[in-house]
Amino acid sequence: MGYFLSCEEYSPAELVEQARLAEEAGFQALWVSDHYHPWVDAQGESPFVWSVIGALSQACRLPVTTAVTCPTIRIHPAVVAQAAATSAVMLEGRFVLGVGSGEALNEHVLGGRWPGADERLEMLEEAVDVMRQLWAGDFVSHRGRHYTVEQARVYTRPESPPPVYVSGFGPKAIDLAARIGDGYINTQPDADMVRQFREGGGADKPAAAGFKACYAPTEEEAVRIAYQLWPNACPVSCPRCCRPRATSSRPARWSPRSRWVARSPAARTRSGSSRASSSTVRRASTSSTWPTWVRTTASSSTCIAGRSFPSWEASLLR
Repeated sequence: MGYFLSCEEYSPAELVEQARLAEEAGFQALWVSDHYHPWVDAQGESPFVWSVIGALSQACRLPVTTAVTCPTIRIHPAVVAQAAATSAVMLEGRFVLGVGSGEALNEHVLGGRWPGADERLEMLEEAVDVMRQLWAGDFVSHRGRHYTVEQARVYTRPESPPPVYVSGFGPKAIDLAARIGDGYINTQPDADMVRQFREGGGADKPAAAGFKACYAPTEEEAVRIAYQLWPNACPVSCPRCCRPRATSSRPARWSPRSRWVARSPAARTRSGSSRASSSTVRRASTSSTWPTWVRTTASSSTCIAGRSFPSWEASLLR
């Protein structure tokens, strides 16, 4: 089990502190998000992930995975290749580059055209190819449909190229992940998606997923915090390509507050199922349902070093 460092919610210093505490508490790996903007204004942070990773390499010895980087629009894949190689060197090989096709919320910032989903997947495939060429250590010149690289060489490289885990939610993206990825990464443990990945060529490659949980003294407080900070994490269709709204922290298409209570362990208890515990939350992460739980205790074996954080995401690596 790993711990998700939420760059959307915490300052760089807090993220580094959480990484240290996660290692002390026995977590086995770290995910770290890579965004230009937080999902909603209430989250309030969004540091540059590559600076954070450099600090993490000096603070603990846990493996680090970006969840996920978009190497296609906001940052050229040749630059991401250099950043990932440097991170892998500083982490002594304990680095995985998680990649995805991105969303307009983070990638529109340079003012360019926002491509459709099929084109973004095509760009992602070419970007991964460019990065792998550069990690081989030779001078690279590449003139593809989407990217041009001229006589570029990444000098600081790890002994082995960093693995690339590809994110996928729809059938085409999952097929791409199975075909070009060294592993698969997803925001929720969905059995059907993992099955498609395996059958599409993923075979025994690693698959990683995560879940969100909120800890608070009462259910009411946990629901309030979760809905304020993660309205996009509840089980409804999220506008993944939405642009930020300066005047609203809660886009209309995101879930109503009541959906959080319906998914909470206390609500499940009232409906006749057994009371949720830490192990229940872990088991839920392997199901095909969206495992967003409201946790209503301030002390738990899954709290980091006895501390409770308002919102956190644990990544299950399997």
